[in-house]
Amino acid sequence: MADGSWKDHVHELAELLKTLSFCGEDGCEIGAEAGFTAWRTLTLRLRGNRGTIFLAGNGASASMASHMAADLAKNAHLHTEVFSDLSLITAISNDMGYEFVFSEPLSRRARAGDMLVAISSSGRSKNIVAAVRVAVKLGLDIVTLSAMDADNPLRHSGTLNVYVPAMTYGYAESCHAVILHHWMDLVEAGS
Repeated sequence: MADGSWKDHVHELAELLKTLSFCGEDGCEIGAEAGFTAWRTLTLRLRGNRGTIFLAGNGASASMASHMAADLAKNAHLHTEVFSDLSLITAISNDMGYEFVFSEPLSRRARAGDMLVAISSSGRSKNIVAAVRVAVKLGLDIVTLSAMDADNPLRHSGTLNVYVPAMTYGYAESCHAVILHHWMDLVEAGS
């Protein structure tokens, strides 16, 4: 971890991004360039099929999900959806449990060929893992972003899986934001 200077902080972020892991659904490393190319290809195919990209995260990851949904809709002409309706969140949390805030609406709205982008710094958020299980059953393409524990359950549960070995939320979230923006820029360039 950086000693607190700006230069060290930037260096640490750069090193984490250089060492990110990009795996396919078989768990085999495919490399960053091939991973981003595959993610872009899936996204452009989804747009051609008029599918939906669902994005889910908690806390700062929820903010990133919302931000990317807006950018993808506005700049890349994709149909996106996030689970940020407060009435829906509180109703599901109260009646079913917070674990179901993403999986329950996803089970009713998604269809085969759509995409779920699941963001969890720890890779252990029960509601994100539950959403991924539903997405698998529905036949969605799933892209996961995780960090921290290399053995987290999210890391190998998607069609494509991005992992950064960041051990703090600040570094994990910063890396995930860079990764998501790079994906969006690649998709926008294909518009």
